[in-house]
Amino acid sequence: MPPWLVLLGVLALAVNLRAALAGYPPLLQTARAELGVTAGAAGLVQAGAVLMMSLGSFTASPLAARLGRERLLGCSVALIALGSLLRAVATLPALVGGSVLVGFGIGTAGVLLTGVVKEYLPERAGAVSGAYVVSMMVGATVSSAVAVPLAVALGGWSFSLAVWAVPAVLALGVWVPVAARIGRSGPSPDAPASVPGPETAGSRARPWQDPFARRVACYLAGSSGIFYGWLTWLAPLYESYGWSPQRAGLLLSVWSIAQIPAALVMPAVAERRRRWRFWASLTVLSGTAGTLGTLLLPGATTIAPWVWAVLIGIGVGAGFPLGLAVIAWRTPDAARSAAVSGFALGIGYLAAGLGPLVMGLLIDLTGGFPAAVVLLLASALLQAGAIWRIGDRPVTGTPTTGTPATGTPATGTPPAR
Repeated sequence: MPPWLVLLGVLALAVNLRAALAGYPPLLQTARAELGVTAGAAGLVQAGAVLMMSLGSFTASPLAARLGRERLLGCSVALIALGSLLRAVATLPALVGGSVLVGFGIGTAGVLLTGVVKEYLPERAGAVSGAYVVSMMVGATVSSAVAVPLAVALGGWSFSLAVWAVPAVLALGVWVPVAARIGRSGPSPDAPASVPGPETAGSRARPWQDPFARRVACYLAGSSGIFYGWLTWLAPLYESYGWSPQRAGLLLSVWSIAQIPAALVMPAVAERRRRWRFWASLTVLSGTAGTLGTLLLPGATTIAPWVWAVLIGIGVGAGFPLGLAVIAWRTPDAARSAAVSGFALGIGYLAAGLGPLVMGLLIDLTGGFPAAVVLLLASALLQAGAIWRIGDRPVTGTPTTGTPATGTPATGTPPAR
């Protein structure tokens, strides 16, 4: 099985893991006005999608055991295409239903994709992880930038949302022959054989009983809440200040672009310097500074909104992979790492799903955005508290929270956000 062929399939799938969600926020105010719904109802669309991502991440492994990982990956991308097409109907039930399908497909595919990389590209796991995270972010950036122009060109916001069925179908066309060849050839000859090892006390423990797992869950809940809160409401916030939908969509694209270098650089520096707490704190400070800027000085100068967007982008872009990295560094084996990350990501996605909804309700109740932005500051405070409790990476460890005595971090491929 040529590694480049697997890589092509992985990148084609990764493009679709955010694009369909990122295309909605620049059109939110337009859809809300046409459908005559409240901000809370509009926020429910994104909240429902993210909550289904949580469900998809929890159920991906059991479903893959029954259907097969490669086949289920294809089904997940097909769900993204189907949900996008359903959103072509300009009604609230179709918008919510389509978004729910998109969210479940994304959550399931994001978990399964990591297994494909670990099994078929083991010696290139780090590089491939960076490549597919960047591919995912590029899809989100392009989607938010072209959402409004597409709506104008196609004659409606619903048609703009439906366009994202096209890259999903194309990805499916790339993945089906790759999955067929994988099924015939089996794992890469370079892939290490799976050898059962002794089960540690940390592997047997339930993750919610582990203080470290609970702290990481709080960290990812804060990080994911900030990410999806701004993904949903950054563009509408500046539209409320009089910006055009096109300009607000461009601001969201700048926010997305700022995440790419942060996601690639900061986790690597934190690993090299052995100072996870410092670099994780730096990301929270960056995101908090940008959030305070939008709250207190949203348009102090012409360039100010763009600066705030970049600062927030750096914070959320580096915050998520740093959370995944500390799980890999602190867990003693692959089984424990999967248990902790599954628990923490599930909690994180639940927070991410409820965040946009609560923000929408606060906007309705108060008639403005300040209270909703304060909720994001509270999420940053939760994340900062978790960073302080997690602390810097230890040199030696315990069965549940330790690292090897050599201090070498565990290797692994982080799942998509």
